[in-house]
Amino acid sequence: MAEPKKIQELRKDPIVGRWVIIAPERLARPQGVAEESELPTDGFDPFLEGNEDATTPEILAYRNSGGPNEPGWRVRVIPNKFPAVTIDGDLDKRGVGIYDMMNAIGAHEVIVECPHREMNMSRLSVENIREVLWVYHDRLVDLKRDMRLVHGLIFKNKGARAGASLDHSHSQLIVSPIVPVTIQEELNGSKSFYDYRGRCIFADMIQQELATETRIVLESEHFVVFCPFASRFPFETWILPRQQSSHYESITKPMVEDLGNVMKTVLTKMELGLDDPPYNYVIHSAPFSSQDLPHYRWHIELFPRLSRVAGFEWGSGFYINTVAPENAAKFLRETEIDEV
Repeated sequence: MAEPKKIQELRKDPIVGRWVIIAPERLARPQGVAEESELPTDGFDPFLEGNEDATTPEILAYRNSGGPNEPGWRVRVIPNKFPAVTIDGDLDKRGVGIYDMMNAIGAHEVIVECPHREMNMSRLSVENIREVLWVYHDRLVDLKRDMRLVHGLIFKNKGARAGASLDHSHSQLIVSPIVPVTIQEELNGSKSFYDYRGRCIFADMIQQELATETRIVLESEHFVVFCPFASRFPFETWILPRQQSSHYESITKPMVEDLGNVMKTVLTKMELGLDDPPYNYVIHSAPFSSQDLPHYRWHIELFPRLSRVAGFEWGSGFYINTVAPENAAKFLRETEIDEV
C-alpha cells in the first residue's frame, strides 16, 4: 500500500504568531556532509552547464545561445527539487481548536549564479553578479502577480555550516502567503518610529553612521555599507540603499550596476580578511501588497558564520557578539583587495 503524499503545511504558533513550515519531503534533499565539514568539490554537479537534464525544468535563464534547458545560459532559475512550499493548490486556511494552519502554497526557486563550477560568489565577474541581482528583480516582479502570495525572501547559503547542500554558487527565493515574523517586526518598529518622529528610521541610521563613520565599511553612489550598532553576529554587515525604496523589485538598472560592485567588494573583503568563511545573506523587502512605504527600506543583511547560536540565544532571544561592530567595520574597511 502506497504511503499517502506528505502535504506541506504552514502552522501558526498561537503565542507569538510565528509561522512554521512543516515540510517532511525536504528530508530527502542532499545532506552530503556533517555540519562542520566542507562540501565535496569533486562529486557530480547538477548545476553545471551541460547537466540541465539533472535539474527541474528552468523557469528563466539569461542566455548567450540555445533554448530552454540547454547549454548556453549565464544565469538560470529552476524550481527547488525539494521545496519548502509548492506553487500548486489552494491555501485552504483552517483551524484545529486553538491552532491555525494552511497549505504551504508558494514558490521555492534556486538561482544558479553561473554555468561553471564556482563556490564563491566573490570570484564571479561584476557583470555576472549584476545579472544575478537583476534575476532577483525579475522573479519578484513575476511572482507578485499571484494574488495568493504576499512576500518574497531572497537568501544565499554559502558553505555547509551556513546550510548549503551543494557547493556550486547559488541563491534561493521563497515566496509565501504570509509575512515572516522578522519582516513584520521590522515593519512594526519602523512604523512606530515614523509615527513618533515623522522620519524613516533607516534614513536616520544612514545619516548617523555617515556622521560617526566608525561602523562604515564602504560607501558608493547608491549604497551605504556598515556593521550595525547592535550587531547580533561577528562581522554582521548591512547594505542599505541611499534612496528611499521599500521593495527590492523597484530597484533600477543604475542601482544594480552599483550594487554589483558593492557586493563583489564586500564579499571579497570577507573572503580575504576572514579566511573564506561560510555565510548567509538575506534581502529584506516589504510585502507585495503594500505601496511604497515611507517608513521602511529594503536592505541586505550579511552574516559570516563565525560563531554558534547556542542555548542562551535560542532560549532568550539575546545574542552574544564577541566582535564589536566598530572593530569589525574597521577590519573590513582596512582589508585591501584588488580593484573589482
